[in-house]
Amino acid sequence: MYRTGRYHPDWYFHEINTGDDHVHILMKIPPKYAISSVVQKLKQYSSHELKKRYKFIDQIYEKGNMWSTGYFVSTVGLNEETIRRYIERQNIADRGKEITGEFS
Repeated sequence: MYRTGRYHPDWYFHEINTGDDHVHILMKIPPKYAISSVVQKLKQYSSHELKKRYKFIDQIYEKGNMWSTGYFVSTVGLNEETIRRYIERQNIADRGKEITGEFS
């Protein structure tokens, strides 16, 4: 995320957490950016940094493509705190604690 902050200081990351096969990010971006461009840059920068750090990535992903082409985006309004808690608690359910009731 260092590179992203250096090139895009007006992108603010509130929360970041990962699952086994996905990433959740709560961030604020100015409306002058297309969301698709932001997602593309995040995937590009993170892919570059991870491949630089872990040389085996090119060997385990077809053509070195570690990110899928799709993504999900939603705007945050009055439920920002609920979304923030969801991101913070990623993988807790995988450890045996059920948390879905907290978000209904």
